[in-house]
Amino acid sequence: MSHLVEHCIIGSVCITIVLIFNYSLHRIEEGHVGVYYRGGALLPTTSLPGYHMMVPLLTSYKSVQVTLQTDEVKNVPCGTSGGVMIYFDRIEVVNHLNANSIMDIVRNYTADYDKTLIFNKVHHELNQFCSIHTLHEVYIDLFDQIDENLRQALQRDLHEMAPGLFIQAVRVTKPKIPEVIRKNYELMEGEKTKLLIAIQHQKVVEKDAETERKRALIEAEKESQVAKIQYSQKIMEKESLQRISQIEDEMHLAKQKSMADAEFYKLTQQAEVNKLLYTPQFLELKKYESLALNSKVYFGNEIPQTFISTQQGNKEIKS
Repeated sequence: MSHLVEHCIIGSVCITIVLIFNYSLHRIEEGHVGVYYRGGALLPTTSLPGYHMMVPLLTSYKSVQVTLQTDEVKNVPCGTSGGVMIYFDRIEVVNHLNANSIMDIVRNYTADYDKTLIFNKVHHELNQFCSIHTLHEVYIDLFDQIDENLRQALQRDLHEMAPGLFIQAVRVTKPKIPEVIRKNYELMEGEKTKLLIAIQHQKVVEKDAETERKRALIEAEKESQVAKIQYSQKIMEKESLQRISQIEDEMHLAKQKSMADAEFYKLTQQAEVNKLLYTPQFLELKKYESLALNSKVYFGNEIPQTFISTQQGNKEIKS
């Protein structure tokens, strides 16, 4: 009987140890930080990723993500300034919590801080945006600005309410609108698409015409340039021929001048020679040489002079 009691006690102790170990041992995942509560009060200690121990039954913990995470806010109702109710099917908010700010944010907004700081704020900011804009602005004109406007609005409030929580990006899906209005928008988009197609076709036609005009201008310019070049070539050829003729004339004139100068020089030299050559003695000599060549010469004792018989204009010359 004593052995049975002893075994029961040992079994109870083992079960108690297992239960204590099971409830005290816990694991914090990578990218998370553990925060602890005791009796509902937040303890000042945190834990990093890995296995940790805590006092069972008295202490509880929450794992808070400190890496980039995406919160999805679904089916957000929104009333436009015209009174039309629309619904945003899904809004994604990419946010990041600084590990150094965990204690302050968890103390003020609990470990589920995103419900207060993100989910509720998204509803509020979207309704604020829709209430001052028409359906057409929300659905068409300003839809591409909703993401950035919502991100800025959330981050502006977080700077005051929860420093250390940062909004990286916001993605908003196209809202759901009443079916009748949606069909009207589809028809409007269809007509707008046709108009855009017509405008683009007109631009293509205008572009083709402009291209053809530019091509014609280029061809005309090319022909004009070719004509100018050919005209310049002809002018150059004429000028070259004229220059050649001028050079030939100048050469001929120079040649004639040179020949005249030579002839003048020759005659001048001849005159100088004649001045030196035709002395009275030389002329006397030449006279007698000429007399010697005459055909008739008369000599006599009674005739003191010599007579030369020549005919010159039917006159007799006596010397």
